[in-house]
Amino acid sequence: MKKALIAGLFAFVVGWSSAAVPSYAEENSNTGGSSQGELAPSARSAILLDADTGTIIYEKNSHDKLPPASITKIMTMLLTMEAIDEGRLKLTDKVRTSEYAASMGGSQIFLEPGEEMTVEEMLKGIAMASGNDASVAMAEKIAGTEEAFVKLMNEKAAELGMKDTHFVNCNGLPADNHYTSAHDIALMSRELLKYEGITKYTGAYQDYLRKDTPKPFWLVNTNKLVRFYTGADGLKTGYTSEAKFCLSATAKRDGLRTIAVVMGAPDTKTRNNEVSRLFDYAFSQYAMHSIYKPGEVLGVLKVQKGSVPEITIQADKEYNVLVKKNAKTEDIRHELQWTEGLKAPVAAGQVIGKLSVYQGDALVKEFELTSPVEVKKAGFWKLFKRTTGKLFHVD
Repeated sequence: MKKALIAGLFAFVVGWSSAAVPSYAEENSNTGGSSQGELAPSARSAILLDADTGTIIYEKNSHDKLPPASITKIMTMLLTMEAIDEGRLKLTDKVRTSEYAASMGGSQIFLEPGEEMTVEEMLKGIAMASGNDASVAMAEKIAGTEEAFVKLMNEKAAELGMKDTHFVNCNGLPADNHYTSAHDIALMSRELLKYEGITKYTGAYQDYLRKDTPKPFWLVNTNKLVRFYTGADGLKTGYTSEAKFCLSATAKRDGLRTIAVVMGAPDTKTRNNEVSRLFDYAFSQYAMHSIYKPGEVLGVLKVQKGSVPEITIQADKEYNVLVKKNAKTEDIRHELQWTEGLKAPVAAGQVIGKLSVYQGDALVKEFELTSPVEVKKAGFWKLFKRTTGKLFHVD
């Protein structure tokens, strides 16, 4: 198969261009001409980005390696949601609490050795109450031991391009060599948000565990922004004396979902105020510009020697780019490119080209183009019929 890419009118469904946050940004640490740090002056580090495209709007010391405290649990929730999505786990599955899990200190839902809760209840305990015990119980459910689960955490971090990260435990309790960065937290937060069901838990302000038992446990979300900031529905707070006050938050308004990460703030009020300031800036200054809407036909792509000769391609979601609200959008254009001479077999999800979005001559965003279906190689008889049938206009 030729590697050259040629501009075309047709393309496969557009996928994420990368799990990593793109290196370009319309603005970063020098936001709107103001000096670095004004949006988050008290934070040790911070980052603000658009969750859809990964465009970085603002950053401050975003690659500094710092203790994340309970923000670590974003990765624990991510691996849990991934297991559910892949069918290895169900929300209704029972999770038994080991003595080790029950022994966790710090924030907890006070699990007792041998106590069982469903996966969904454990997720609530992690997302809302930041339960260290629930995190270990889920880790043991998925991987057998916390150590094995931590190995999965670090493997997933490497897969996502989290180069500033090394995990030692699944809950963020203080430990040597346990660190990450605001940039990497944004990466795993963005990945977690691909599982739309997660905000059912991270965005709830209060709930109950053991509601119909003699020991009901009232859950109140440690992230107060989900109640007091319009559009906020996650994700995770963190605090230790070493890490100070940290928060990875997300909010959505008018189709724009943002992720704001603040690390090392001096207190809860300052942390929440600076995240709110980041959100306010994003929603007041930026908007999404649509390139393709779900269901729009992108075209028909021919597949040489395939079990089917061609496939009609439709967008499976809305594809956007982030633009300044006062920017002219007339000069935004896009090109669909695909690999020349595509031949069967083609695997579902195989990269076969790219979508490039430009503003004027500047490249704004690239998306990979992937096959939505598998196309097997046609057998001899089918190819023979197809070749000879062209003489009689039949296949």
